[in-house]
Formats: sequence, structure tokens, C-alpha cells
Amino acid sequence: MSILESATRAISASRGGAMFERIGRSARGKVESQLYALGFFWNVLKESILFFGRGRVGIKVLVMQILFTGYEALRITGFLALAIGVAINLIGASLLTEFGQGRLVYSLLIIIITRELGPLLTAFIVIARSGTAIATEIGGMVVNHEIEAYVSVGVNPISYLAAPRLIGMVVSMMVLTIYFNVFGLLGSFAVMQILKPIAFEEYMRNLLGVLGVVDLLMSLLKSLVFGIVIATVSTYRGFAVEHASTEVPVAGIRAVGSSFMFIILVDAVLTAVQYLA
Repeated sequence: MSILESATRAISASRGGAMFERIGRSARGKVESQLYALGFFWNVLKESILFFGRGRVGIKVLVMQILFTGYEALRITGFLALAIGVAINLIGASLLTEFGQGRLVYSLLIIIITRELGPLLTAFIVIARSGTAIATEIGGMVVNHEIEAYVSVGVNPISYLAAPRLIGMVVSMMVLTIYFNVFGLLGSFAVMQILKPIAFEEYMRNLLGVLGVVDLLMSLLKSLVFGIVIATVSTYRGFAVEHASTEVPVAGIRAVGSSFMFIILVDAVLTAVQYLA
């Protein structure tokens, strides 16, 4: 074997070893990142459960989060719910009456608004408004060394910043989902008054006749889980910012993308459980 062949084989072996080393390092980094994310989720959930036993710590953050996520989103949520209710009634009434199944429009309203679009569209609104705000705010605090200041004086950032935001997000999501459902169904009633006038008592009787307890519980369950997912993902992305201010908008973008992905996955799982159970 010549010296050139020996050198070539040594270089190839070195490159192969370096490649496997990079693959292993990347795989280990991903596993560590996933384990850290699970640990962060558990820590936030634990601190949220213990939140109200810690006195007045974080109460202001909680109130401000509910005001921003819930109260300030009422207008756009109501407008979107009315538009969805009108669209569903127009499409359903025009198609179902052709087959003599006009009463099925009530079942259609319950399935689409209460079970699916109510929690899902409300979650999308909250992600666009509050998810980005939480991630960028916490990311800015990391860059400005405010998190280090909290730790230096003995304040747990998870207890003071993440836990009240999770609770506020969950409360806001559940209230906004109920608000969306009510406005969506009322919007449907307004359209029916134009197309086919009907007494409000008869409309509510037909609607409540197809509305089950399971529909309400599933709507609230989805809003509860969605609120937990959005708050956890947004705070996680915010705390993941390191030192550069350019990471802050990136954290907001990643919070939105990750929240959308997890919300859709969770919605698919819960819907499958509901219909297969």
C-alpha cells in the first residue's frame, strides 16, 4: 500500500468519524432539548397549581394577562363568531332545504361552532394576539437581564412570570370560547329572521334539542388544553432567548408556529377521542 493510499484512507476514516460525531451530537442535542421542554412544562404546571397559595405574588401579572388576552379580544372574537354563524346558516339552509332536511342546520351549528370552530378559532386569535406578546415580552426581559435580577433577589421567574400567564390564558380561553359559541349561535338566529322568520323561543328549543352536555364539555376541555399549550409554548420560547435583541422577534415567530402546530395536533387527538369513544 502506497503512502498516498494510506493518507486517503486515513482522511476518509477521519471524515466518517467526524460525520458520525456530528450526527450523534445533533441527536443528543435534540433529546436534551425535548427533555428540557418537558421539564419546563412540568415546572410551569406545578407552579400554576401552587400559585394561589403564594399570597399576592404575581396577582398583577395575572390580572393584566386576563385583561389583555380576554377582555381586549372580545370585539374581534364576537365579530368573527357572528360571521361564522351567518356563513354556516346561509350555506346549511340553502343546501339542506333542497333535500328536505332543513332542521339539520341546528345539528350543523352545534357540530361546527360548539365542538370545533369555537375553541379552534378562539385559540388562533389568542395565539396571534397574546402568544407573540408573551414570547417577545419575556424574551426582551431576558435580553435586558431582568430575569437575572429576579433570580438574584430570590424570585422564581416561573412562579412570577409563567404561572400567572398560564392561569390567565386558560381563564381567557374558556371565557372567549363560551363568548364565541353564544355569538355564533345568535348570529345564526339573526340570519334566520331574514331567510325564514322564526320565534326566538322556537329557535332556542330546536337548538337546545340537539345540544348535548358532551358538546359543552368537549368545547370547554379543548379551550382548557389550548390555553395551557399556548401559554407554555409562548413562555418557553421567550425564556429560550439568550443574549441578542435580534432573537426576540424570532422567539415570537417560533411561538406562533409551534403553538399552531400543537393546537392542531391536540384538536385532532381530542376530536378523535370524542368520536371513537
